[in-house]
Amino acid sequence: MTAAAPQDALNRLLAENDWLMADGATGTTLFNMGLTSGEAPELWNVEHPDRIRALYQGAVDAGSDIFLTNSFGGTAARLKLHDAQNRVGELNRIAAEIGREVADKAGRVVVVAGSVGPTGEIMQPMGPLTFEGAVELFHEQAEALKAGGADVLWVETISSPDEYKAAARAAELADMPWCGTMSFDTAGRTMMGVTSADLAALVETLPNPPIGFGANCGVGASDLLRTILGFAASGTERPIIAKGNAGIPKFVHGHIHYDGTPPLMADYAVLARDCGARIIGGCCGTTTEHLAAMREALETRPTGKVRPTLDEIAAKLGAFSSASDGTGGATGRQRVRRGRRRG
Repeated sequence: MTAAAPQDALNRLLAENDWLMADGATGTTLFNMGLTSGEAPELWNVEHPDRIRALYQGAVDAGSDIFLTNSFGGTAARLKLHDAQNRVGELNRIAAEIGREVADKAGRVVVVAGSVGPTGEIMQPMGPLTFEGAVELFHEQAEALKAGGADVLWVETISSPDEYKAAARAAELADMPWCGTMSFDTAGRTMMGVTSADLAALVETLPNPPIGFGANCGVGASDLLRTILGFAASGTERPIIAKGNAGIPKFVHGHIHYDGTPPLMADYAVLARDCGARIIGGCCGTTTEHLAAMREALETRPTGKVRPTLDEIAAKLGAFSSASDGTGGATGRQRVRRGRRRG
């Protein structure tokens, strides 16, 4: 099968489908394959390419239309922690090359999304990283992902508006389409205080706006969907992305375990679609079993005629972690989880 041109793969799928399913958790899957704490996942692109191929293939087999490359920590700033800052080009290119190989054998159009995580540095004036420096870090990574065959850059887990803008500029310099999500984990805000309304407004001010934007990771699925409702309330016409965690993390026998079951994530996926998300996936704790349940639910359950209420979200997915989403608008009261307790 001939793959769609990198510049149009995602837009083509969005034009043909009401919703798309993204992938699940990279970190969780790799830890289950033997990655140890403190080890750089990106080094596995070279050391264990068979495992990275299996990571991608698992998402495709579970029904994902989009999967992210194993390059979340692929900037020089992050790789420096592992004395690999001079391997940005190699590690990101190979991450995308393996993805391209898997996608091109899928028998259908599957988007290879080049994962770009935060630099890990604090930007000026609070920290030492300049805007130009952030652009340079992201641009180096973007060019490598492009060289490896990524269809789109996937900027994720960002908390700072300036870092989001720097990633947008890097995508522009690399002449790559991009999507960008932030992590809303502090009473409906990012670590730097950004709300859903703030991000919806921000993307419209960018010279190079993303194809789609949204939220990933954060606290739990309920909180993430409240943020998705915030994006939808802004009236945006851009595709909204929802990539929520599979429940709440707990320590079990010395390891982090997420308590979200496949049926719960199936409910989450349908609620995310009904909240207004068009690209729906999972983040931490989301395995191929979760993805398969999500795909089946999205394909078989009818689309809701109205947006879910906060009460409906809490009843199906559990209580919100805070009383407000940070915007001063929609709120959710604390509720007792049915059969589940926050760890």
